Amino acid sequence: MEAKNENVSFIKNAILGFQHLLAMYSGDILIPLLVGATLGFNAQQMTYLISADIFMCGIATLLQLKRTPLTGIGLPVVLGSAVEYVTPLQNIGVNHGIGYMYGAIIVTGICIFLIAGVFSKLKRFFPTIVTGSLITLIGFTLIPVAFQNLGGGNVKAADFGNSTNLFLGFSTVLIIILINIFGKGFIKQISILIGIVVMSFVALAMGKIGLDPVSSAHWFQIPQPFYFATPKFEWSSILIMLLAALTCMIESTGVFFALAEITGRDLSETDLKHGYRAEGIAATLGGIFNTFPYSTFSQNVGVVEISRIKSVVPVFYSAVMLMILGLIPKIGAIATLIPTSVLGGAMLVMFGIVGAEGIKMLSNVEMTSNNLLIIGVSIGIGVGVSVQPTLLQSLPATLQTILNNGLVVGSFTAIILNFLLNEVMNKKAA
Repeated sequence: MEAKNENVSFIKNAILGFQHLLAMYSGDILIPLLVGATLGFNAQQMTYLISADIFMCGIATLLQLKRTPLTGIGLPVVLGSAVEYVTPLQNIGVNHGIGYMYGAIIVTGICIFLIAGVFSKLKRFFPTIVTGSLITLIGFTLIPVAFQNLGGGNVKAADFGNSTNLFLGFSTVLIIILINIFGKGFIKQISILIGIVVMSFVALAMGKIGLDPVSSAHWFQIPQPFYFATPKFEWSSILIMLLAALTCMIESTGVFFALAEITGRDLSETDLKHGYRAEGIAATLGGIFNTFPYSTFSQNVGVVEISRIKSVVPVFYSAVMLMILGLIPKIGAIATLIPTSVLGGAMLVMFGIVGAEGIKMLSNVEMTSNNLLIIGVSIGIGVGVSVQPTLLQSLPATLQTILNNGLVVGSFTAIILNFLLNEVMNKKAA
């Protein structure tokens, strides 16, 4: 049964939805910026790509929020383009052409939809020991991303980690903490939003924000099917995208279980199947409209946990706002003015909360020597490859795409160790 939102007004729901939007916005626009730059898109093409992507994020989120007989998990999730797809998309676009990139996205979306039922049957391999480790990993493997953004985003930039960026980032963290200590009610629920807005105005007063992105953006733009290219199909491009999709499905599984824990809902195989199918449809639409595949965003789990608003209603507002921003690039460009360091400070809190949620789940697990081994090794490997990806640089590129993802490596480790140490050994003992 879906969590209800107790007598929350339209305005409060809208503000809570805007908080969800800001939590995912920077992470999502990063994908079109990275892929578009690699493909050599000009300013006009980049503006279209970002706007169309934001619009499709809204569509994808609505697909997941609305429970139908076939799709939608009905949890407060926000969907966006996942970073796991960046390297495959760049490689396909450069080596084969943009048409093959979109063809691979469409086929990947269809395959996700078709294998949803089979993938959902793996639920038995995700007991609390595994999901708790997985959710802890989601938070901990994203902490380095938060710190990179807090320092300014680009580690090679001359101003990375300078006093201004550190001041803006850690002041955002401090404001969020102080509001959670001294704030009450609705003010406390939107602590992340307040921290971002306050420090953005401080950055504006310091002259660290320019308004050029807003003045150069269009007033209105409708996403068009096959705007950049018609889809073409090639087996190796499809294969590498399918591998990336499997990593995203694993991450989505962790997010689903984390939100189910927060909202007090038991997930069935049918729920998971509907969730995967919604992401499959979203990815297919992304290929048709020449944007990206879409999957569940981890950082918004932290927003739900901090706000304690468990209803899907604020996220519905967020989805509508995303669609509006995608149609009106000039308004949407305002959100791009938020300094990266400010977003990094907010991410630090959100990702830390996600990791803490995983630890909370693990506290319900009996800490036997086997379970301690599962937790320690899976989290250790997952965090290790995240902070030191060059460790695997001698492996083939396809393997690196999979094994450089700490969440995937850690998840598989937890699943395999749990199967060997708990299921197999328990059967032998019986």
